[in-house]
Amino acid sequence: MVEASAAMHEYFARLDTELQHAYAIATAARQQGFDPEPKVDIPIAKNMAERVAGLISAVTPLLEGTGMTERIHALEQQHGILSWKVALLIAEEVAKEKFCSFVNIQQAMEIGIRVGFAYHTLGIVAAPLEGFIDLKIKKRKDGKTYVAPCYAGPIRGAGGTAAAFSVILTDYVRSRMGFAEFDPTDDEINHVLTEISDYHERVTNLQYFPSEEELRFLLKHLPVEVSGDPTEQLEVSNYKDAGRIETNMIRGGVCLVLAEGLSQKARKLWMQLREWGEQFGLSWGWLEEFLSLQKAMRAKETDSSNKPKIAPNYTYISDIVAGRPVLSNPMAVGGLRLRYGRARNSGFSSAAVHPATFVVLNRYFAIGTQLKVERPGKATALSVCDSIDGPIVRLARGDVLQLQSETEAKRVLPEIVEILFLGDILYSYGDFSVNGHPLVPVGYCAEWWHAELRQAAKNLSVAEIAAQLQIPTEYLQAFWDDRFGIPPFRIAHALAKLLLIPLHPQYIPYWSCLSQEQFIAFVDWICGATRHPGDQTKLVLSLSTQPKRDLELIGFPHTVMANEFVVIDGDYAESMLHMLGLATQDAQTVRQKIRTMQGSVLEMINQLSDVRIADKAGTFIGSGTLSGRRGRRSDAQLPAGTCGGQSGR
Repeated sequence: MVEASAAMHEYFARLDTELQHAYAIATAARQQGFDPEPKVDIPIAKNMAERVAGLISAVTPLLEGTGMTERIHALEQQHGILSWKVALLIAEEVAKEKFCSFVNIQQAMEIGIRVGFAYHTLGIVAAPLEGFIDLKIKKRKDGKTYVAPCYAGPIRGAGGTAAAFSVILTDYVRSRMGFAEFDPTDDEINHVLTEISDYHERVTNLQYFPSEEELRFLLKHLPVEVSGDPTEQLEVSNYKDAGRIETNMIRGGVCLVLAEGLSQKARKLWMQLREWGEQFGLSWGWLEEFLSLQKAMRAKETDSSNKPKIAPNYTYISDIVAGRPVLSNPMAVGGLRLRYGRARNSGFSSAAVHPATFVVLNRYFAIGTQLKVERPGKATALSVCDSIDGPIVRLARGDVLQLQSETEAKRVLPEIVEILFLGDILYSYGDFSVNGHPLVPVGYCAEWWHAELRQAAKNLSVAEIAAQLQIPTEYLQAFWDDRFGIPPFRIAHALAKLLLIPLHPQYIPYWSCLSQEQFIAFVDWICGATRHPGDQTKLVLSLSTQPKRDLELIGFPHTVMANEFVVIDGDYAESMLHMLGLATQDAQTVRQKIRTMQGSVLEMINQLSDVRIADKAGTFIGSGTLSGRRGRRSDAQLPAGTCGGQSGR
């Protein structure tokens, strides 16, 4: 261990030495006078504070060597790395000329905002220099002065949250420097409303296009004027020559900051400001009212009595580059099933799918593929995790199976004709939290079952439970210790009956994907299965087209024999019989019972089953690729309800 540490230090020391040597050569070359500048443009930065200083020094060399980087480190120790508070405080101190003097107060505030903005964007994008282009001081109607941050098109590079934060940052510096709030007129508000509409319809689609009510409320309450330079060769279609707005040309930076920034990211902003905004004098409590208005506007076109709690979101499809595949439509059954958690190689903005999913898509996916998703964020970089559920596929001979490994997927790849379910996508809680997206329901999964198992048995030892089930203790202990271990059906069923927990998800199909009519016909079909007396491990069914298709749509493994019979065997046959009540009742009784039941399919199945059955489906996430491997394409049909799949799912 000591030798490895010494070798690592030597390695980094050598990197630093060689880097300094390269910079020395480049500096000597620049000093020959053949280049416009006598020094190397890109300064060396060992941490984020130095990156911020290096970036801002491109427009303000005065800040070099003033102690600003040391002050950023001190603020980070006090408030935490990447805290919004650090960006606000360092911007204020620069604006108050604590590190160096500026020509006037306007320049001091502008540089302070650039520094705070650069810190928030990690010092790695040009938006603080080229997106935020100026700070103007203007007159209110009563003669007082207010400030107007000016933006241009490159503000897009910062992202919506950072662009919105720059407005909060400007307001904070404004209040600390004693300037009044902006007082917009009706004409100025109408001009901006028209401008954003024109930009969306005549220039390019906005990721989020706010309603007129949202924008009007926002513009009336913003304490600074969001301004900017013209970016298009088009004039606004109405409300020209409006008050203090200097141009009639469309300003792309203004549209991006107001629509894709403040409007789209309002929830995320409020999650931060409601905790500490008042302490910093940021009176943005109106954001809470704005969010209520926004929610009302989104629900306006839908009857609230029939409105689903989670609505499909089609935005991601319009953002996919032409030619890249859309893997699944919003919330389409068979798309990627949401699963909460994280692997060692995944995390924020880095979701994971099963390695078999890579294979069945003919390796169009690769590690690092950028996937555009319906929720919770705009995109994610893919990784792999083999302890989540893999895809469910149909083979040419009609067999349906769930792929549990990459090896198995490679073996059957030439025979796959349809991908019924793409498998799970593993998302961390942090992606939902940071994007301000509420948590959505997820399907029942192995780690959930394991947690319920341990909770239900907290007053019993493993040995006591094993004795009641009449199995060896060490046999049960293996499943107790392994969150992803799959017990045989008879053990899973016995545990469900004894501890009153749901059946293990391995033996539960996607029941909620069937309609009530489909389910009744399906139960009738299963009731007609041939089985040997006393044998619960094999069901032989006639190859009836629609019930066979329903068996595929719920993702239940089975095989096809002689193109005449459907066979469900082993643990899955036992599971099907117990879920439909056929393990304890005759077929005629079940047929009569099913025709008198009311409620959802899941409620009906729980009336038939002798153990509790949980919803395995949860939420499916629409997705499409922004990047991929050229020349790779799967010949397998995608899930029905997805682009490329069958209709009528």
